[in-house]
Amino acid sequence: MSRVAVTRSIEAHAVDVWRLLTDLTVRAHATRGVEVLTPGGFGPGTTWREVRSQPDGSALIEEFVVVAVEPPRRLVLSSPGAGVDYRVTWTLRPVRRRGRGCTQVTVTQEAVATEPYGRVVALLLGGLAARAVEGALRRDLADLAAAAADATTEAA
Repeated sequence: MSRVAVTRSIEAHAVDVWRLLTDLTVRAHATRGVEVLTPGGFGPGTTWREVRSQPDGSALIEEFVVVAVEPPRRLVLSSPGAGVDYRVTWTLRPVRRRGRGCTQVTVTQEAVATEPYGRVVALLLGGLAARAVEGALRRDLADLAAAAADATTEAA
């Protein structure tokens, strides 16, 4: 199993960051598209497909399933892959900075090989894949921070 974690402080209250993180219409604006695959509200079992832009300009289609929610502190997603299953955990921790509400957000991706060739690929590409995943997680946090800044500006 491989694990990559990235942390960033976001200038917004945890409940506001949580809303941005779990509102699939917000995700649709931050990515090239979100297709919700299950009816009903956001919670365990909610499934959607995202089209995400890669640094090289290509598109990557990922499917996510909500595994666990603990508003506004923790969100766990699962994403099946070829020979590997991914678990993405978002952890939000309120902090005070300069007398204002901020949120420390940590996003962790764990990869678990489900097929023998998944273990081989992980061995061969482990370091390279970890750097790519870290970059993607940093972009996700930057997008979330930008959305929080936009929401703060609109509210003012």
